[in-house]
Amino acid sequence: MPVLRRLLVSALLGLSFINSAVSLTPGFPYGSEKVRGVNLGGWLVLEPWITPSMFDKTGNSKIVDEWTFCQLQDHTTALNALQNHWNTWITEDDFADIASAGLNHVRLPIGYWAFDVGPGEPYIKGQLPYLQKAITWASNHNLKLIVDLHGAPGSQNGYDNSGHRIGFPTWHSNQTNIDRTNQIIKTIASMVADSPEVVPIIAPLNEPAGYDGDAVLSATRQYWLDSYGNIRYPYGSAKQSNTVELIHDAFQPLSYWNGFETGSNFQGVAMDTHIYQMFSDSQVAMSNQQHISQACSMGSSLSGFDLWTIVGEWTPASTDCAKYLNGRGVGSRYDGSYSGSSGVGSCTGKTGSASSFSSSYKTFLRQFWEAQVITYEKGEGWIQWTWKVEDADDWSYQAGLKNGWIPQDPTDYKYPNICN
Repeated sequence: MPVLRRLLVSALLGLSFINSAVSLTPGFPYGSEKVRGVNLGGWLVLEPWITPSMFDKTGNSKIVDEWTFCQLQDHTTALNALQNHWNTWITEDDFADIASAGLNHVRLPIGYWAFDVGPGEPYIKGQLPYLQKAITWASNHNLKLIVDLHGAPGSQNGYDNSGHRIGFPTWHSNQTNIDRTNQIIKTIASMVADSPEVVPIIAPLNEPAGYDGDAVLSATRQYWLDSYGNIRYPYGSAKQSNTVELIHDAFQPLSYWNGFETGSNFQGVAMDTHIYQMFSDSQVAMSNQQHISQACSMGSSLSGFDLWTIVGEWTPASTDCAKYLNGRGVGSRYDGSYSGSSGVGSCTGKTGSASSFSSSYKTFLRQFWEAQVITYEKGEGWIQWTWKVEDADDWSYQAGLKNGWIPQDPTDYKYPNICN
């Protein structure tokens, strides 16, 4: 469908939405109560840095993402490994622990292939029963679950976290990819429309690569409009759901999105922004105090934006030292093993087991964690990446609780004035 016609259709749909609009009652009081949550990364979408052992065990260095995990192994071997992982990586005990840590949200990444595997795609299905379990477990422990479509057909960013690590994303340039993704969002929205008290919010696409240019941004903007209709109107245009749409900033400054999906045409839209400080040479070279100051400086942009704003991914980690963080077989900027990087110092004691962390490093992790939490609550709140990691405790909420740089109550600050 030509772009102009699609925009016109969206506008007409928008008019019908206005006429049928009723007051939105989300399953969580966004805007008045703070989101405090954690991601369930690496469970239903594999990431080599979260579970490096799954990739190392294959003995094949070409297996770098879920696509190649399924493509370059015997099907039964891959299926058995995936099923074992799904059964053990996250269980109901994790949901109980998350709730007892004073959190109120979990964000669950899932790939499109859980719903739809097309010709020539090697993915193995079987994730949907675990999505259903997650919804049940969230309900059992009074947690809110965000269903987050983390990978789309053609890959929206080319990263391994989209399921398919490729040189340049192709999701945006193929209308069939976008149509398939819209259909999946309709499926998810229908699944959860009647339980907004457990699944109050859907993120229709994680991290589309807006830095790749106007073609990506144009496709993304249209997709957010289409997703709004699919999420807010799963019953057809005569009846609204209470499900909120959580759009991502596509790596653009929040100011780029000023006025987007606001006003009387739209209700129940939130913005997801991801804030990391280790994916450039200049960032890994920052001092501890510079990391803290940078975090503290974000408050005004978050509090001043015109949609509910959630920092949906962030971490107390300040280096890219975690094994495979930049991709399997790719090194770290911090220690200079990443191609073209100059290096800062040794990664020893910066990642891996917390038993290798100095007391001063743990103090910094606590200070950096608090600086971010205090700042992100100037918006609607935060969801840390991630709950569990095999061998990178600096990234793990679970390890932070166990080792003292994350408090058992997320409002219990040791450094309440750190941003003053």
